[in-house]
Amino acid sequence: MASKKKGAVELIALQCSECKRRNYTTVKNRRNLQEKLEIKKYCPFDRKHTLHKETKIK
Repeated sequence: MASKKKGAVELIALQCSECKRRNYTTVKNRRNLQEKLEIKKYCPFDRKHTLHKETKIK
């Protein structure tokens, strides 16, 4: 199997800062955004909008 080439776009997961569950996945351009992504999104487990931080997909 051929190895995947590292490009500018990276697949990441967004983890809730309160319940610590990974609720969303998205892509990030590493050339434009070097810092970790932090977005307020809806957490269906807490049933409210919480801060979601970037984590790696296993």
